[in-house]
Amino acid sequence: MAPELREAALSGDVDRLCLLLAAGSDVNCKDRYGQTMLMLSASHGHVDAVRLLIGRGADLDVRAKYNLTALMLAIIRGHPAVALLLIQAGSDTSIKGSREAAAFGGKNALALARERGQTEIADLLLGGEESPLGR
Repeated sequence: MAPELREAALSGDVDRLCLLLAAGSDVNCKDRYGQTMLMLSASHGHVDAVRLLIGRGADLDVRAKYNLTALMLAIIRGHPAVALLLIQAGSDTSIKGSREAAAFGGKNALALARERGQTEIADLLLGGEESPLGR
């Protein structure tokens, strides 16, 4: 991933992301840590950037270090509105963190949300009533 892509994703700069994607950048390119722009934006809580990247066809279920996905990173970093977007877009909620990471090992999105007290996300993952997040 080019440094300007990484910076735009980390900062949630939607205008810059649009320009870079229009210029031919791969929406699913990875940085040296195996993270995509979607993962970087999700882990930093950038709702608009995540919405843009989903709309541009970003792979929702790329796995990076410890087998974590964009959804899992959003939950771990405490960004429920981003997690909701990713769930609604069809993220695979069954993926589990690798056993090498004690904090994430064997845990899927539901376990991570419960562990962090994110009841709205946990309820949504359990198939409960529609969450009010993001409204």
